[in-house]
Amino acid sequence: MNVFRLHSTAWATGILLLLVLGPLVLLQGCTDLDEEVFGAVTAENFYQTEDEIIAALAPLYAQLRGVLDDYHNLSQVSTDETIVPTRGSDWFDGGIWQNTHRHTWDANLSFLDGAWVTAYTGVARANGLLQTLETADVPNKEAIVAETRALRAFYYYLLMDLFGNIPLVGDEPGEYTVDQENLPPTEPRPEVFAFIESELLAARGNLPVQHPAEGYGRLTQGAVDALLANMYLNAQVFSGTVTTSGLTPGNARWQDAIDAADRVLNSGVYSLSEDWASIFAPGNAENPEHIFVVAHLPQDGLGMNFIMRTLHYNQYVPSPWNGFSTLAETFGKFDEDDSRRGIFLVGQAYSFITGEPVNNRQDEPLIFTPEIDDFTDATENEGVRILKFPPDPSSVGPNHGNDYPFFRVAEMYLIKAEALNELNGPNQESIDLLNDLRARVFEPDEPLVLADYPTQQALRDRILDERLYELFYEAKRRQDLIRHGKFTQAWAFKAESQPYRILFPIPQTQLDANPMLQQNPGY
Repeated sequence: MNVFRLHSTAWATGILLLLVLGPLVLLQGCTDLDEEVFGAVTAENFYQTEDEIIAALAPLYAQLRGVLDDYHNLSQVSTDETIVPTRGSDWFDGGIWQNTHRHTWDANLSFLDGAWVTAYTGVARANGLLQTLETADVPNKEAIVAETRALRAFYYYLLMDLFGNIPLVGDEPGEYTVDQENLPPTEPRPEVFAFIESELLAARGNLPVQHPAEGYGRLTQGAVDALLANMYLNAQVFSGTVTTSGLTPGNARWQDAIDAADRVLNSGVYSLSEDWASIFAPGNAENPEHIFVVAHLPQDGLGMNFIMRTLHYNQYVPSPWNGFSTLAETFGKFDEDDSRRGIFLVGQAYSFITGEPVNNRQDEPLIFTPEIDDFTDATENEGVRILKFPPDPSSVGPNHGNDYPFFRVAEMYLIKAEALNELNGPNQESIDLLNDLRARVFEPDEPLVLADYPTQQALRDRILDERLYELFYEAKRRQDLIRHGKFTQAWAFKAESQPYRILFPIPQTQLDANPMLQQNPGY
């Protein structure tokens, strides 16, 4: 079994086992992420040195790579940012991509169980470590416990984002495992939100402001603040209630969002990168803009495969999968003078191995077109391709070493700009924050002017557009559209969807295994 990436498809055989076994789960890893299996772990035979603690934390961080599969797919393909056309017999996969984009999914959509299992595996690994740490005498124990609790909170955040109402394990002190005779019930989303917030606030003070170089990628106070800023920005959604009629909003937390974002911006640790493209390029480790990353290495099983998802079969070796594209209407929103538009491949396609023009599989020139006539039966060339994370020259097979910034400084600018507008209406500070981001991608600079946004709604729409340009393909769009009341609206290839689809259904496999779970409204 690859203990970095557990892909069980059933609660009873996968997640429940991990939650019940707690500290007996296999742990693996070290600072360079090379695999080393330690077997059964107890406080008596492990956790005696700093290196052993780092090794114990490694599986919790390794699990983050799984977030870029099903969680990322659900967050992207359900929006107007990403579409995966069926091309002949390629990318039909039982209709999962079509159903995700059209909002016609049900509880059997395979992405749902994958996202659930990935996140709860992270929760289980955290709970196992926390249980063992209770009786262990280890260096920097408070900091390690805080780091583990914050990581567990992050995995719960992912579950709350997608499913809303979820079971909590480890929400009571000392309760880290599941009684198979008393399975955990579904907790309301507002209570899940409150638990995650309390865990992050409790952990924050015991986390470092900054790790030494060898601790790159580990949680810091800034990472916790970034997550809190995101949660407070979405507080009306995350603390609200969803029925078949849609969302009844919870309490707004705009000032809290500003305060959390300011803690990041004023920390002296992070800064905007002068070169926007470098944030995502190979070798982007320790970019000054990164706050919390999913780390990758160009090694088997440890790399990012985003380029494989999007490039044509003939553009790279090994042959990519010719899938992920964006909608023509979304591509059309980008200003031609905006260098961020360079993440899209349109027109004549080139090999990333030779640099020469490539043909399609019919030996005709491969020319990517924005238009997709029918995404259920598209041609090889239809659809603008997304290449925000370019190929790594040191890649091993499909594994590329680009780190994925889950939170970065630019998002803090955007969070603060939006929260200020929600509190005060149109204001110069929000405009200045947007212009700071635009200045590095426009040549010559094309600043926004406050007079052009005389109403709160006008500036709100502008900020939503700026989030699209800046954060495209970073799994933020679904949250943004939901927060702005646009997620269920119609767009190309998608009719208006039911208001309850701002939450995904609890996966059917999990309902079958745990009768205490309650399905979300509408499903």
